[in-house]
Amino acid sequence: MPYWLMKSEPDEFSIRNLEQMGRARWDGVRNYQARNFLRAMNEGDRFFFYHSSCATPGIAGIGSIVRTAYADPTALDPDSPYRDAKACEQKNPWSAVDVEFVERFEQLLTLPQLKAEPALEQMPLVQKGNRLSVMPVSEAQWLAILAMR
Repeated sequence: MPYWLMKSEPDEFSIRNLEQMGRARWDGVRNYQARNFLRAMNEGDRFFFYHSSCATPGIAGIGSIVRTAYADPTALDPDSPYRDAKACEQKNPWSAVDVEFVERFEQLLTLPQLKAEPALEQMPLVQKGNRLSVMPVSEAQWLAILAMR
């Protein structure tokens, strides 16, 4: 089973929001490489929910993919901050997936903690300059992070 890491700003959408909702659409991804990762996801894949662009970034919990990639409706929504003026019904280059809450960690696994773990040194998240909002996680990295909880 492939594993993933997906980033969200907690003031916009947090692990607590997903926990309350149960299921939600993961949309607004506007980077082609991250979009391609969304398109590679399968139902049942697990992901780490990462809080980004906040005072203390880190992994806040786990979610699951419950619907594979489909056209992201926010690209066509004139009221959405993720609207893409070049997108149309016939040609929408952006994708969304539906996710489900699995677990919220008791304590956030902070970015400094992740960077200090030798088993994660090859993980794109901890490498300088990597800003992708969706990225794959190897099985070894997945297990190392679970062991840190």
